[in-house]
Amino acid sequence: MGLKAREAVRGGFRLLPAAGDAYNPATPRPCRRGFMQSRSAMPKKLTPELAEAQTIIERHAKEAGLDCFETVFEVLDFQEMNMVAAYGGFPNRYPHWRFGMEYEHLSKSYRYGLSKIYEMVINSDPCYAYLLESNPMVDQKLVMAHVYGHCDFFKNNYCFAQTNRKMLDEMGNHAARVRRYIDRHGIEAVENFLDICLSIEDLIDPQAPHRVSASAEPPRDAEPETPREEYKLPSSRKYMNDYINPPEFLEEQRKKREAEQGKPRKFPAQPERDVMLFLMENAPLESWQQDVLSIIREEAYYFLPQMMTKIMNEGWASYWHSKLMTTKILRDAEVIDYACTHAGTMSTAGGRLNPYKLGIELFRHIEERWDRGQFGKEWLDCDDYVARQNWDKKLGLGRKKIFEVRKIHNDITFIDEFLTEDFAREQKLFSFSFNNDRSRWEIESREFKQVKQRLLQQLTNAGRPFIFVEDANFENRGELLLNHKWEGVDLDPGYARDTLRNIFQIWRRPVNLHSRTEEHGVLLTFNGREHSEKRMD
Repeated sequence: MGLKAREAVRGGFRLLPAAGDAYNPATPRPCRRGFMQSRSAMPKKLTPELAEAQTIIERHAKEAGLDCFETVFEVLDFQEMNMVAAYGGFPNRYPHWRFGMEYEHLSKSYRYGLSKIYEMVINSDPCYAYLLESNPMVDQKLVMAHVYGHCDFFKNNYCFAQTNRKMLDEMGNHAARVRRYIDRHGIEAVENFLDICLSIEDLIDPQAPHRVSASAEPPRDAEPETPREEYKLPSSRKYMNDYINPPEFLEEQRKKREAEQGKPRKFPAQPERDVMLFLMENAPLESWQQDVLSIIREEAYYFLPQMMTKIMNEGWASYWHSKLMTTKILRDAEVIDYACTHAGTMSTAGGRLNPYKLGIELFRHIEERWDRGQFGKEWLDCDDYVARQNWDKKLGLGRKKIFEVRKIHNDITFIDEFLTEDFAREQKLFSFSFNNDRSRWEIESREFKQVKQRLLQQLTNAGRPFIFVEDANFENRGELLLNHKWEGVDLDPGYARDTLRNIFQIWRRPVNLHSRTEEHGVLLTFNGREHSEKRMD
């Protein structure tokens, strides 16, 4: 349920698979003309039975405390659902071959019984959600309850506070602009540039939407203030000035300052995390290329909160569909069918983390702890196993706490703050790695600290490397220098070379990437003709 994770085109910096990471080999690029046949989705209105169910579920959701935007449900057949899912949940996107690739994948998976999309919901105001026409009634009720959980999360979680709530219209505007550029410059030129932009769509700054607008900062070309002579010591007696601040010393310090000011300044002055913005503002791009890059960047920022809150978002929606269905909505005859669908959603496959399962269980764990008063200094200081097992102060604060958690946390802080050793033991969590000797995956550790650390590493920046713009005039030759913040995992060299080649197409000068391995630093370079690698000690 929920929006399906988007597949990126080949490119973008990636880390080599670490022990315990689910292996995800690069998808080979399909035919460039793999874009699906244009077909307008024709959503159907809800049947009277579905409309009545929506009214009942919405009332129960409000009574439970959920605060949602107006929610509009539409019904699609499986082909229309696959088409909208291929577009990332939107009915209209710019033309590109990757959407056709995703449509073919979803269609075949559905046809062969390998997967099924129950619903999709869009973070907008009003919230639009799609129901699959072939679903039985009990599944439609489950999906509606699940959607109201998502809508509440979209409206109230801080990560979504800065997102564009009118993105449906904006996506249509993006599509129209790209089609206009295709008419003017040709499909090859526009699609090639889209490929390049999509390969770096994750090189953005997750914290940027929550910072003070750059317009509040002084312009770069503003005249610097006249520096005061901070090296001059204060003197309350005029006749003592020459003794406290000798003229020779002041002159020497003035010359040093002038020499420092005369040195060429580094650009950017500080490492820039938002690589896409830096390229958009400083690369020698044509106006249509700059606009296409801005489109990809805007959409990347729109989808960013969903990446940052996948476990929380799906866990919150699953918590509420479970709570509402089992206490308010289900009829006796529907219990078995509901249990079957719910169990399928919560099941876990080998080598892959299920965000629905982890999220719902952790929200339930938090609710139970705060209901029983299992928090605070007294609880943390208690080391008696029996006392901890029987600890129950009957505070009843669980529901209030999970609403607070839903509002102010993302996946990383959610896991870091609330995934406890007791929870890891109850859920039988473990880390795993690949045994080269036996050529198979094996359990590596059940130690709580190691399991939690591995999970946090996978969630940090979605398991992708931290890349910064370090210098736009590297070695005074107009070359671009990027810096990889190494955190114990090496870059995938294939992805790194592909991405450097793509960034070269934007910067139009040699592009360098400083990274490192466990043994030494390394400088990767692409000069437009060939790749090179230089060891940096």
